[in-house]
Amino acid sequence: MSDQTVVRKSIGRTVKAYVALTKPRVLELLLVSTVPVMFLAQGGLPNMWLVLATVVGGSLSAGSAAAFNMYLDRDIDAHMHRTEKRPLVTGEVTPRGALIFSWTLAVTSTVWLLLTTNWLAATLSAVAIFFYVVIYTMILKRRTEQNIIWGGIAGCFPVLIGWSAVTGSLDWPAFILFLLVFLWTPPHYWPLSMKYKGDYEDVDVPMLGVTRNASQVGLQVILYAWATVACSLLLVPIANMGLVYTVSALVFGGWFIYESHRLYNRAVHGTEARPMRVFHASITYLTLIFVAVALDPLLPF
Repeated sequence: MSDQTVVRKSIGRTVKAYVALTKPRVLELLLVSTVPVMFLAQGGLPNMWLVLATVVGGSLSAGSAAAFNMYLDRDIDAHMHRTEKRPLVTGEVTPRGALIFSWTLAVTSTVWLLLTTNWLAATLSAVAIFFYVVIYTMILKRRTEQNIIWGGIAGCFPVLIGWSAVTGSLDWPAFILFLLVFLWTPPHYWPLSMKYKGDYEDVDVPMLGVTRNASQVGLQVILYAWATVACSLLLVPIANMGLVYTVSALVFGGWFIYESHRLYNRAVHGTEARPMRVFHASITYLTLIFVAVALDPLLPF
């Protein structure tokens, strides 16, 4: 193998490691809640260049928050099976490199959104980074089982960023969708904390799956799932949503609630809870709801 080939492979591994710092899978989910809102805010097809600019800025912003999170959590990541292969744990990225990368993405995303969208979208992006890094990662995560409830607010900001990028302001539909993502986050994440209960116990992180038994977690998942679906229906009168969104909210919401009850029932009866079924269902649910948000203003019914 030539030296040039070795260098190329080394560069490729380094790039891949830095990309991994941005948590690409989480990034995809955040963008799902950004672009459809721009369709709703426009009342139809938004300017595609604006959509692209917002997606680029939002991706850089979310990537920055994720990289800061990995930098701050590298001590516990090394002791959790789920995170033991992250770049800062394996040594593929140095702590200094990760910190510089995080700040670079944060500054670049803010300036980019300021230049290509407007000051409100840029400000909301910066606030989202602050909330995820400081409020959730540094303050709440290792101190309270309520961490994901309030820390999850950071994941709601893409809705506001998408809306404000189009309108330059905020309105009730954006706040309803913000609340929807806020209520959805706990029943999305708590099943994951059940799956990796041992990991979180080992590093003394008080996720609900650690501090409560399976049936108690299941009950909380049910309550938040019902609240999420109820919130999704509020959008119908407030944003004058049509048939596509209304039917989607009812059908997909009913399925999400069913899966939540199924988790609880299995936990109560002492059978295997299979929490990841709800985890994956929650992702599909949110994706389908926001697809309906995008499609609804494009159709005449």
